[in-house]
Parts: sequence; structure tokens; C-alpha cells
Amino acid sequence: MSIFSSDVSYPTEQQAYAEKVRRIITAFGKTAKACVVTYGCQQNVNDSQRLKGMLRLMGYEITETEENADFIIFNTCAVREHAEDRVFGNVGATKKLKRENKNLIVAVCGCMAQQKSVADKFKESYPYVDIVFGTQVSHRLPEFVYKRLTGGKRIFELELKNEKIVEGVPIDREDRFKGYIPITYGCDNFCTYCIVPYVRGRERSRAAGEILKEAKQMVDSGYKEIMLLGQNVNSYGKGNADGINFAKLLRMINDIKGDFIIRFMTSHPKDCTEELLDAMRDCEKVERHLHLPFQSGSDRVLGAMNRRYTREKYLSLIKAARERMPDISFTTDIIVGFPGETYEEFCETLSLIKEVEFSSAFTFIYSKRQRTPAAVMPDPVSRKEKGEWFSLLLKEQDKISKKLNNNLVGQTVRVLIEEPSPEEGFLIGRSGTALNIYVEGEKDLIGTFKNVKINSYTNVLYGTVVE
Repeated sequence: MSIFSSDVSYPTEQQAYAEKVRRIITAFGKTAKACVVTYGCQQNVNDSQRLKGMLRLMGYEITETEENADFIIFNTCAVREHAEDRVFGNVGATKKLKRENKNLIVAVCGCMAQQKSVADKFKESYPYVDIVFGTQVSHRLPEFVYKRLTGGKRIFELELKNEKIVEGVPIDREDRFKGYIPITYGCDNFCTYCIVPYVRGRERSRAAGEILKEAKQMVDSGYKEIMLLGQNVNSYGKGNADGINFAKLLRMINDIKGDFIIRFMTSHPKDCTEELLDAMRDCEKVERHLHLPFQSGSDRVLGAMNRRYTREKYLSLIKAARERMPDISFTTDIIVGFPGETYEEFCETLSLIKEVEFSSAFTFIYSKRQRTPAAVMPDPVSRKEKGEWFSLLLKEQDKISKKLNNNLVGQTVRVLIEEPSPEEGFLIGRSGTALNIYVEGEKDLIGTFKNVKINSYTNVLYGTVVE
């Protein structure tokens, strides 16, 4: 489903380039196909949908198969080193495809491509890569493709100007009932372990009117789930003149007529306010779930990470949320083995997950990212020892998750049926508290809300639809 996400027009210059590309590839005498390979977070998935929207505007047919493509674009992630290694390997495999298809264009974009050292590596060691561009110029894709198709030099465009967000970029949403809406781009937090501010740029918020238009457009088209995206959704509105913050934005989207659910991520604890928690409580369409990364249970480590909150502050937020919404669920992110972390400080992280009882946690062993302050901090603990701590954390979280899931057996919850499950005869649904449930039923239930009674828990929750 390809649509324009805004009443604001896609830049006229890029529309003109798109039409020129369409004429060129039509002259090839066959349908030109494009493949977008995506790595990383939901923001990257949304970015790829906009890349596909522009490709369709240029006349390309989207394919999932690189071997059949005339244009391959790798939308990359820079958060973990192993993700970068995968990209280099997969881009390298296109060398053979280039020999077989002389018209093939290969492009690399996204967070990894934004790094000058990475772009230089593609320039020097991957001569078959035609286009490399960064995170703030992706709307210029038709221009880049046209210049390369007409014999221009290889293109390397990495500008980070932090200018006004370009609206009106066409989007090819792949799901017919759930979709993403980015509300902020970039990040101003500069956590010492994180490269995102350096590759996404400074934080910029979209105008509330543009977000509301996109949300209403989705609801009118039958969408049942809207996921609001940002590196830190809680700081939405900073720098905007209208005074609309994230809590107010949630209330405005909640007022759109229709039967749908609002989800969001990611929240930063330092900007999580009582006003936001009040909005979550009051808005019936906002899920009763908060993904609130705490990263470490130690105040000293949090200071070294530049997280700008304390353990006590974090726990007070959890308490305040539960007082307003007793049924709320929490998930989190945790880094094990941050440079200089001691075993005693790791144990403070263990004690925090026992106290909060998260339904699940995204856990990582610290991964060094060049250009970040943490990369040059003393790091005396061995990878082996960090791995042992990590195993202890996983074991403890697994116990908590099993306990919480077993307590849910017998309850009836409202679920959005989202997709087929790996088990025949079951579908996967997600509740308003972010529970994933295997629901017995046929595929025609996908995209509908159903009341589901949870019958059992083994490795997953199982349930049946009830009237």
C-alpha cells in the first residue's frame, strides 16, 4: 500500500527526478525491480518503507530477492558491531550479482553508512557500491538514482545539517492494519556508550499537525495499531513553538475516532513525567505498557553512562505508573559489563529486576562503539566474566517472566490478532499490555480485536477467543 504520509508535498525537485528515473528504466524494456534489505530497529523499518515508497514512485517494482533486483539498497544499523560485520559480508556478495547484471545499482544507507570511516571503506574497498548516503538525506534518493543512471560518479552524501524534517515522502506500508509513525528524529542524550546522536543527528520533532494527519489517514484506511517512534519519545516537542509535548500528543491521537490501539517506544526515564503517566491512564486507546530502559541498577554506572537519573528516580517512576495503572506491564533494556562495572554493581542490576519484575528484558553485553566516550574508558573485566554475569541475568529474568506468565492463566484480555504463528492452527496476538499470545483460530482473524481467554503457559501463552 503506497501512500503519501502528509498533506505537505514531497519536494518538487525530487518528484521531477523520480519521473526522469521512471522514463529511463521504462526504456530498459522490462520491469525494473528493487530490493531493500533492512537491519536494526523499528525506525529503520519505517525508513525502509519510505525508501520503498520513493522507489515505487520511480517506477520500480519491489522484490524480496536480491538475485532478481536491478537496484539493491542496504539500510544499515550501527548499534552493534556484529550488525556491521553482517552488512559488509552481504554487500560483498553483490559483487557477483554486478557481474551478472551490468545495470544493477547497489546502495548503502542508514546509521552505519553515516559514519565517515565506514563510507571511506565502501569507497576504497567496495568499488561496486554505487551510492552511499546518510540518515538525513534519504528523501533525495530519486536524485541519487538519476545521477548514477545517467553516468554520474559514485555518490557519497553524508551531510548532517539537522535541518527541518522533510515531510510528504511517499511510504509503502507493508502491513494492512498496523504501522509506524515517527514523531522525532535524532537524539540529544549522548549516552556515553551510544553512537546514535552521531549518526542520526540532533533531536528534531515533527509538527503535531503532520503526525495527526498521518494517524488519521491510517485509521481511515483501516489500521488498528499505530506505533509512535523516536529515540526518546518522551522529549517530543522540544524546540517546537506550539507547546505540545508527548503527553498532549497522546491525548490528541487518542481523540481520533476509530477502534485502534496506540503504542510507543522508546521512553527515556529522565523525561518520563507524571503528566505522561496521567495521559496513559486517561487515554483508553494507549496500551498499558511502558518500555523504560534502565540499563544499570548502579548509580555510579548510570553516571558513567550519562543517563541523568538515579536508581531511586527510576523506581519512583515504576511506582507512580503502577499507582495509576495497576495492570501496566514493563519491559526494559539492560547493558551488562559497561566499562569499569564491578560484580557488586552488576548485582545492583540483578536486584533491580527482582524488585520491578519486568515481563521481559532486552539484554546486551556491552559493545564498544568507536567515537563514543565509553570506547576509551578502562575496561578491565574479561569478556568471559561478563558472559557469566549475563547468564545470571538471563536466568533471573527467565524466572520472573515465567512467574508473571503463569499468573495470567485464566484471565481474559483484549488482543489484536497480528500474524500466523509457527504452530499450525494458531495465530499470534498482542494484548494492550504488550503480551504475545498464541490464539487458536483461522487467518481471517488477523487484523481484528478479540477477547481471548489465556488457557495455559509453556514457553508461550496460549488462549482461545471468547465472545
